[in-house]
Amino acid sequence: MAEAPTPVLLSWSGGKDAAWALHVLRQRDDVEVVGLVTTITEGFERISMQGIRVEVLHAQARATGLPVIEARMPQAADNAIYEAVFADALQTARLRWPGLRTIAFGDLFLNDIRAWRQAQCAKLDWEALFPLFGRDTLALAREMQQQGLCAALCCVDTTQLDARFAGRIFDDVLLEALPPQIDPCGEHGEFHTCVYDGPMFAAPLHLAQGETVLRDARFAYTDFRLHP
Repeated sequence: MAEAPTPVLLSWSGGKDAAWALHVLRQRDDVEVVGLVTTITEGFERISMQGIRVEVLHAQARATGLPVIEARMPQAADNAIYEAVFADALQTARLRWPGLRTIAFGDLFLNDIRAWRQAQCAKLDWEALFPLFGRDTLALAREMQQQGLCAALCCVDTTQLDARFAGRIFDDVLLEALPPQIDPCGEHGEFHTCVYDGPMFAAPLHLAQGETVLRDARFAYTDFRLHP
C-alpha cells in the first residue's frame, strides 16, 4: 500500500506566492495541505504586511476549501511577540491535526529568510518546506499569469517602487513596467499582492478597490474589500 501523504500547514499571506505554493503542493502525491495559518494585526483586522482585510482572507480560505488559523498580533509587536504568537498558532494547528509537523512557505530565493524560518520551526519541532524556492522569479511570475492566477498590488514599499504601482493588476503589462532593479515577484519586499482568482480557488473573489493610503511614511496600501 502507498504511504499516506504528509499533512502540511501552509503559511498564507493572501498573496500570489502563498497561493502558488498551494497550487504546486496540490500537484504532489506525497503531501496534503490541510490548513492555512495567517498573521493578523489586531485592531487593524488585516493580514500583517499585506494589509488585506480579514473578511477577504476568510473569502480566500473558503475559495481554497481550507480552514485558516489566525495568529493574532498586537500592533507594533516586536520579533519576540511574533515568535510567541506564531508558536501558539502552530500548537493550535497540531492540536487540530495530531501528527502535523510540516509547514510550507512561499519564499522564493532569500537564503537568510529561509534559514531563519528553518531555525524557528526546528525550535518548535516543526519542519519547514519551501516548494517554490530557487525558481527564476520572472519565469515564475509569467507561469502564474499564464495559468490563471489573478492578483493586484495591495502594498508598495515606496522606498523601492513608485506608489503609483499600488492597486495595479499583477499582469504582463505590470511586469514590463517594473524598473529593472525590481524583482518580478517582489521578493525583496518591493510589493505585496492580494489574490482573487487562480487554479487554487474553487471560484473567483469579487473585490472592489478602495483608496490608497501611505503609512509609516513608506508603505502605500491599496484597500480591497468584498464587492457587495
